[in-house]
Amino acid sequence: MNETLKKVLTWFVLPVIIALLVYALVASIMKPVNFNKERDARKAVAIQQLKDIRTLEVAYKTVTGHFTADLDSLKDFYLKGQMPIIMQVGSADDSLAWAHTEAVKKAFKGKMTGMDLFKLYQAGDKNLVFSVENKIPVKDTLFASRKDFDISKIKYIPYSDGDEVIMDAVVKMVSGVQVPLFEAKMPYKSLLKGMDNQLRINLDAEQRDMNRYEGLQVGSVSAPNNNAGNWE
Repeated sequence: MNETLKKVLTWFVLPVIIALLVYALVASIMKPVNFNKERDARKAVAIQQLKDIRTLEVAYKTVTGHFTADLDSLKDFYLKGQMPIIMQVGSADDSLAWAHTEAVKKAFKGKMTGMDLFKLYQAGDKNLVFSVENKIPVKDTLFASRKDFDISKIKYIPYSDGDEVIMDAVVKMVSGVQVPLFEAKMPYKSLLKGMDNQLRINLDAEQRDMNRYEGLQVGSVSAPNNNAGNWE
């Protein structure tokens, strides 16, 4: 090997090879790090959406007596439905106000409703104890302070290019009692779409090995869990 070729290899080719090897090593180390970082960011968005679905389901059950497996029904409930709201005025621990309220009821012929007492309260009698049930639009109650809430996106898994949340709802006998149950699932296959597929497959395998669902889930129709999420 002549001297010129040796210098070329030493000063130019060898450093390039070393740089490429270092880059490949760093890239191999950073690949799972970057995967986990992006995975966690996507999970945070998905978890908030599953919490929102749970909130809607619980409100839906309060009104209808059961859960639903249809996210379009939840959307319609949010946009058009109403929820009962109990307004409590005064305290039952206030003996003077309680005695005054009983005296007012006794003075009127027939039964007084909470609305009757509310009208007296509005007229100026502030020494009353009563409760009134009213109905207000769901959309004016749930997520009212959440500027980031978008009901049109509730049925779709984030980052999935249109995959829908997997839903189910049943009424099941639990300890001798019929109990309404629901579940909402977002498999990692959809939530992590577009990311390193082999690392996602490895993640699914890890979940299976631990007997866990391969994704995010809230509620369960097979193992009642008080509507908990599998991240909680």
